[in-house]
Amino acid sequence: MARPAGTLFSINLLEGKGGIREKISDALYYINWHLKYAKKLRQFKDKHKGQDCFIIGNGPSLNKMDLSSLANYHTFGLNKIFLMEEMGVDLNLSYLVSVNQLVIEQAHEQFEQMTCPTFLSHTAAHGVVADKSHIHRLHTLNTWSFYEDITQPICEGWTVTYVAMQIAYYMGFERVFIIGVDHSFKQTGSSNETQTYEGDDQNHFHPDYFKGQKWQLADVYGSECSFHLANYHFKKDERLILDATVGGKLDVFPKIDFNEALKIARKK
Repeated sequence: MARPAGTLFSINLLEGKGGIREKISDALYYINWHLKYAKKLRQFKDKHKGQDCFIIGNGPSLNKMDLSSLANYHTFGLNKIFLMEEMGVDLNLSYLVSVNQLVIEQAHEQFEQMTCPTFLSHTAAHGVVADKSHIHRLHTLNTWSFYEDITQPICEGWTVTYVAMQIAYYMGFERVFIIGVDHSFKQTGSSNETQTYEGDDQNHFHPDYFKGQKWQLADVYGSECSFHLANYHFKKDERLILDATVGGKLDVFPKIDFNEALKIARKK
């Protein structure tokens, strides 16, 4: 029997991609996150107003640097930076940030054991990482912009470094120094494609970073566009992001020598 006129349109409107049911589900998901976790994030608003920090990427250039001095500064570690401890380096991290689903699944036990405030994507960590007092859940989405308020949905921008920049902005940091953001990857395939890393990891500071594990190929162009957005927002507020990466290929932020950065950056 043929459906009455308009029935198929009504079904698509209700069930299809972007349909009413999906929109209601998304709205309920957001409301649940906001009620449970957004208030907890407000404690970080302007907590470090006028101070400086280092965002530590995971590039192999970290192995060319003496990182021991960073224990005296405010720092953001990213993803599996805890592997530095295996190399005898105690960073005394101030914060840790991770939003990639594969990374969170692989490192959920380590994230639960961190002693510093740890910011995770709520979507990626939901049902994977237990609620702990040091765990803070961000609502990340793909709408591309730089968000100055982390108690609202923010953008991942194709790199966790971009998320850390938004958090640093919300905390009020005046100058952000980035290191280990090499912006160069040995990879074959399409950006964001999921592959299993064969052999020693040459794209990160530790050979076992993704060795034998799934990872998503870097989106170098997408992350670079995001960095331009971050640079704009910091500059319009008369704040700075400075690139102290050794030999990095990123050409968005003003460059500064790492040792010079240590001299001018305000300590904890």
